[in-house]
Amino acid sequence: MQAFGLYTKFRTQEGQRDALAKLLLEAAGGMDTVEGCELYLVNLQVDDPNGVWVTELWTDAAAHQASLALEQAQALIGQARPLIAGVEQIKLQPVGGKGMRRA
Repeated sequence: MQAFGLYTKFRTQEGQRDALAKLLLEAAGGMDTVEGCELYLVNLQVDDPNGVWVTELWTDAAAHQASLALEQAQALIGQARPLIAGVEQIKLQPVGGKGMRRA
């Protein structure tokens, strides 16, 4: 299995950054019980009042995909959609470094 990573940039509707960050932090809190999630980090973009980034590290792409089907994830996605003006996503193949567990 190859590790799988994502950088996702959310551009929120004007003034909705904190509300989206709160929902994403709720999602992060639930990741403790999601198999295959190694890292789920929510970041506010310093130079963009509508920018929120999520950094994810998964054991593999299948674990990430499976997480999206969870009932809790679907509910949070539904709540977040009205807050989001745009999404950019970069898929990654992590190869190592501090904070990444070795198989």
